[in-house]
Amino acid sequence: MTESHDAARSSVEPSRVVEVERKYDVDADTPLPDWTGLPGVDEVSAGALRELDARYLDTGDAELSRAGVALRRRTGGPDEGWHIKGPREGDGRLEIGWPLGDADVVPSAVTETLARWTTGELLPLARIENSRTAFQLTGPGGVIAEFVDDHVRATDLRADVVREWREWEFELGPAAPADAAGRETLFAAVERAVSAAGGREAAFGSKLARALGF
Repeated sequence: MTESHDAARSSVEPSRVVEVERKYDVDADTPLPDWTGLPGVDEVSAGALRELDARYLDTGDAELSRAGVALRRRTGGPDEGWHIKGPREGDGRLEIGWPLGDADVVPSAVTETLARWTTGELLPLARIENSRTAFQLTGPGGVIAEFVDDHVRATDLRADVVREWREWEFELGPAAPADAAGRETLFAAVERAVSAAGGREAAFGSKLARALGF
C-alpha cells in the first residue's frame, strides 16, 4: 500500500452508531421467541444468514480491555470492516467503523482514534467466528429492532482456548422509541418473549469477554 493510498483512506469519514441492545444466553435447542404483540411491530422478516469472522487486537497489558474498549477487524455481514467499540455510556455504546481496506494492517485512521486510550503495539487477542441469523422487526416507521440468533465459536489466542455457545441479541433500530419510557416498555415485552422461549440474561457483557473468560 502506498503512502498516498493510506492518506486517502485515513480521510474517509468513519461511520458512527450508538448501539442499544440486550443480550441473552440460550441453549442449543431453544426455540426462537414469538414476537406477537411486541409494541409497534407489524412484521418480522425471514432470517438472513451471515457468516462473520472477527479478529480482535489489544496491547500486551490489555490497555483497551481495561478501558472498556474493543478493536476488531470483521469480515462478513453488511457492516464488515474495522470497528472500535467505545466504553459503555448509559444504555448505549458507540461503535465507530471504517472499510476493510486492502490488508489486515490496522489503518492509520483507526490507530489515531485509538490514541486516546493507547499508542502501544497491538497484538492478536481473539478470533470470533459467528453463524448469525438476523431478523428485522418493522413497524409503520421502519425498522424497530434487529434480532439475531448467534452460534459462536471463539478462540482465545493468548491461551489457545476454544469456547462455543449460542446467544441472542436484540438491538434497537432507527424506528425504535426515542423516549426512555417507550424503550422500557419495549424491552419489558422483549424480556417476556425471551423468557417464555427459554432465554435468560447473558452471563457476559460481550462476546469478547466470554471468549477470554472474564
